[in-house]
Amino acid sequence: MKIVRVVAAVIKGLNEKGEPIIFATQRGYGDLKGGWEFPGGKIEDGETPQEALVREIKEELDTEISVGELIHTIEYDYPTFHLSMDCFWSEIVAGDLVLKEHEDAKWLTKEEMNSVGWLPADITLVDKIRMSI
Repeated sequence: MKIVRVVAAVIKGLNEKGEPIIFATQRGYGDLKGGWEFPGGKIEDGETPQEALVREIKEELDTEISVGELIHTIEYDYPTFHLSMDCFWSEIVAGDLVLKEHEDAKWLTKEEMNSVGWLPADITLVDKIRMSI
């Protein structure tokens, strides 16, 4: 089975009430179009996961992030490929999260995290994030 190595940013912020919030995006293309995910993308040859994540968020969201610690590496079998996804805590350094490839995006509080239809690999991380914010 084909292995796809990707990275995902769990971008943290605070809402107007000072509550922690997490940024989620809705896929705008491909077989998994319409599903919700943590933004990111494929690691290119010669890149570290952290470098790939900075590049992908700049390309997809026109935003510069700082990459924090690794939360978890998800291993998930989709029907046509195996996904290996390194998920990192991230914070915005500069930019306004412009959607270039996604259909929609939301900032979610801990209580709202189950309000979107997460992709199967991403849902495995939701409970871990909810307990950490």
